[in-house]
Amino acid sequence: MLPVLLLIIFALALALFRLHVYRGQLLEMAQILESTPAESNLSLTTQTGGEPARRLCRAVNSRLEKGRQLRQEALGRERELKHSMACISHDIRTPLAGAMGYLQLLEEEPERQDEYLEIIGRRLKELDGMLEQLFLYTRLQGGPLPLNCEVAAVLPPLYDALAEFYPQLETAGIEPRLRFAREDITAYADREALGRIYKNLITNAIRHGGGDLTISAIEGGICFANPIGAAPQPDPSRLFDRLYQGNPARGNGGAGLGLAIVRELMEQMDGKVTARIEGDELKIDLSFRNVHAEEENALSKKVILGD
Repeated sequence: MLPVLLLIIFALALALFRLHVYRGQLLEMAQILESTPAESNLSLTTQTGGEPARRLCRAVNSRLEKGRQLRQEALGRERELKHSMACISHDIRTPLAGAMGYLQLLEEEPERQDEYLEIIGRRLKELDGMLEQLFLYTRLQGGPLPLNCEVAAVLPPLYDALAEFYPQLETAGIEPRLRFAREDITAYADREALGRIYKNLITNAIRHGGGDLTISAIEGGICFANPIGAAPQPDPSRLFDRLYQGNPARGNGGAGLGLAIVRELMEQMDGKVTARIEGDELKIDLSFRNVHAEEENALSKKVILGD
């Protein structure tokens, strides 16, 4: 009887000792967590045996690591937002300051009214275009637009965009070269969104290109190609990032949102846009969803199933 009693007492003493050790370890973890700054690279360790303690330690460390990652992402977004606001403010202020300067000149030299009013009009039109791009990009970031995608002709919106930008193309000395074997090319797209994509790509060629703009048909889409010119080569992998500009001087105007809008609109139409550099040319490929292949596959399945 005595040996059994001693065994029970020993077991209780061991259990109390382990409980005391666990309690001490938990208090130590709590103290470390309370006294360590949130930005610390803290990782907890346990000196006690047993899977429960190790599992708790792993769970706490996992949460701490996720918290650090979230803080880093938040700091990155905050830095990006500040940079975006600075860039957009700079780009908007440039044409506005130009218009205000010519307004002042207009007061001092009223005999040159027609010349100054024309320049002021161009500056304000440029500012209006930037604000329109900013508004559209904000809408795209807020969620999908109510696009009316269908199988539509891709060339009529292109002709309209080229006609609209004819004065700017002529001033820049850029001749559009169209290379299409046929006129009845179609794609799964929203006509209005397609027109906006074309306008942004033409604007990009005018501002950053170094020669004539070639627009041609490719497999499943359209390619816009123009020489890069003497400017620094852009990074094709970053070309569609918000506010990215290949020229660090940012001297060509624009808010750096045009190509980002192109990507957003293409993705919302189940398509994609990619960029590549071949020789001295920048080529931007628009690839549309192949609804014809989908219809053929569906028809083939029906025939196989005997429907």
